Amino acid sequence: MLLEIDDVGKTYRGGKQAVDRVTLDIGPGVLGLLGPNGAGKSSLMRILATVTRPSSGRVLWNGTDIATSPNRLREVLGYLPQDFGVYPQLSAREFLSYLAAVKGLPRRLAAQRIDELLELFDLTGAGRRPLGKYSGGMLRRVGIAQALLADPQLLIVDEPTAGLDPEERVVFRNLLSDLAADRIVLLSTHIVSDIESVASRVAVLVDGTLRVGGSPQDLLGRAEGMVWEATLPAHALAAIRDRYVVSRIIRTGDDVRVRMLSPVPPIPEAVPVAPDLEDAYLTVIDGRRR
Repeated sequence: MLLEIDDVGKTYRGGKQAVDRVTLDIGPGVLGLLGPNGAGKSSLMRILATVTRPSSGRVLWNGTDIATSPNRLREVLGYLPQDFGVYPQLSAREFLSYLAAVKGLPRRLAAQRIDELLELFDLTGAGRRPLGKYSGGMLRRVGIAQALLADPQLLIVDEPTAGLDPEERVVFRNLLSDLAADRIVLLSTHIVSDIESVASRVAVLVDGTLRVGGSPQDLLGRAEGMVWEATLPAHALAAIRDRYVVSRIIRTGDDVRVRMLSPVPPIPEAVPVAPDLEDAYLTVIDGRRR
C-alpha cells in the first residue's frame, strides 16, 4: 500500500502557485501535514483525493497514476474536505445512507456500518434529526463518519477537528491511531496538537513548498538548542516579541513566563529547555525572524 507524490505542482488561473514541486512517498500510518493557513495544504489534499488534477507531476496509488485511472483510488478512498456540505433537510441517518448508496455499499452492510458510526460519534440520539438543526461540531462529526463509511484504505481528512470540542478531538485522535494500523491516513491541519500524539510522520508545507518531511523526532531535532524560557515583567513582553519567535506565554501575576526560539541565548536570564513539536514547527515556518 503506497501513495507516491512525484514532483507535484498546482497553479491556478492568474498564475497563483498553490503547490510547488512536492515529492513524498506515503505508506501505512498517520502522516500529519502541517502548515499555516494558505500554505497549499487543501490544494494538495484535493489533488490526492482526485477532486482536481495537478498542473505538473503525478500521483501514483500502488503504481497507478490517479490522473488517468482515478477510480482505482476512489474505490478505497475516504475524504473529508475542509468545507464539508450537507443536505440540511436530511437526517444524519438519511444522509449517510445516501452516501453509502453512492459508494455502492450493499444496503444491509451500509445500515450496520451507519449504526456503528453514529454510536462511535455519539450521534445515535440525533440520528433522525435534520442536519440543518445540527451544531457545527455535530456536522463535523457527520463529515468524519461519512469519510469512514466504506472502511477506506486511504483516509484523507482536511482540518478535521474544526468545530470539535476538546473531548471530541481526543476521541477523534484516538480513532485515527486505531485506523492507521493497516491503512494510510493523511491528516492536514495547522494545529500541532492534532498530530502530536498520533502521527508517525510529519510534513510541513510553507508557501506551497515542502520544507520538512520525516518522523516527529526528525522535526524535533531541528529545534534542539533553539528553545529558551525566562520569567520577565509583563511590560517587557512586547520587545521580546519584536525580536524573537515566541511559542508560549504563561502569565504569573505581574510577570510572564516566555518560551522563545533563538540559536543563542536571547536574554541573559533565559535558560535552555527541551523542544516540543510546536517549537519545532515554528522554527520551520517562522524562522526568518531569528
